[in-house]
Amino acid sequence: MKILVTGSAGFIGYHLCQSLLIDEFDVLGIDSLNDYYSPELKMSRLRNLKTKSNFSFEKCDLSDYGSLEKIFKKFKPEKVVNLAAQAGVRYSIENPFAYINSNITGFVNIVELCVKYKIEGLTYASSSSVYGGNSKIPFSTKNRVAKPLALYGVTKRTNELIAYSYNHLYGLNTTGLRFFTVYGPWGRPDMALYIFTKKILNNEPIPVFNNGKMKRDFTYIDDIISGTRNAIDKNYNYEIFNLGNHKSEELKDMIAIIERNLGKKAIIDFLPMQPGDVKESFADIDYSMKMLNFDPKTSIETGIPKFIKWYKEYHK
Repeated sequence: MKILVTGSAGFIGYHLCQSLLIDEFDVLGIDSLNDYYSPELKMSRLRNLKTKSNFSFEKCDLSDYGSLEKIFKKFKPEKVVNLAAQAGVRYSIENPFAYINSNITGFVNIVELCVKYKIEGLTYASSSSVYGGNSKIPFSTKNRVAKPLALYGVTKRTNELIAYSYNHLYGLNTTGLRFFTVYGPWGRPDMALYIFTKKILNNEPIPVFNNGKMKRDFTYIDDIISGTRNAIDKNYNYEIFNLGNHKSEELKDMIAIIERNLGKKAIIDFLPMQPGDVKESFADIDYSMKMLNFDPKTSIETGIPKFIKWYKEYHK
């Protein structure tokens, strides 16, 4: 099967491509290779993917409909996985237009081309950010998601609504995946685990918001890929799933695991809550377990050391 993966040089996209390539799918990766974070890390991921003969790559911005259509026309994918997006809650306050161009205009271009070229199914990345300040914990896909706290969450909820309308109008199979705080080897440098590891090693203070009173549902990358692969395979008519670890962890516990594995204590700079952020995320995954056979197995006690091992090897 031929699968087109957008955001293929990104964190989740890279790992998904690796998994698909091992199983001998024909994969075309698309990425804009923008400089939101180190393009060198993206190029390193890409170099690894290019060692596989069943992988090909096109540099393309999703907001460029003409270039994107040429790729669809030439490759003729049977399924599409859209992971490309402008990421980050806080950056959406600084640069809102990047989110509109990539996450909304880009997504409309993807669904339009999926319909035009009769794609069997679209699997796309949503986010736990759609839940915003939802007070009902854990977050369930049955919850109302009408009040995201930052533009990033708004764009992801918009993707879900666009996917629904294209399913209704054209019968396009769409599956949205609400990812919860994904971490692991080859992770993003703007995420807390990467930032904390780097700063502790460099004897720099780590920024801890809301005076440390934060909880997150940290989900290891291998579990995310397992759920994503099942979503691609099952190719439901229209669904949205939570992919999380179904466990809300204290930020201070995550920091303690990093400290143990580095053999160094963190210098902590306690800061107030940041605009657009939430105090807690926690995924209800009952529906994902039932429909996707989703079964996350990796605790932060197991996953964080794997990230730190990769970090030390990558940065020498």
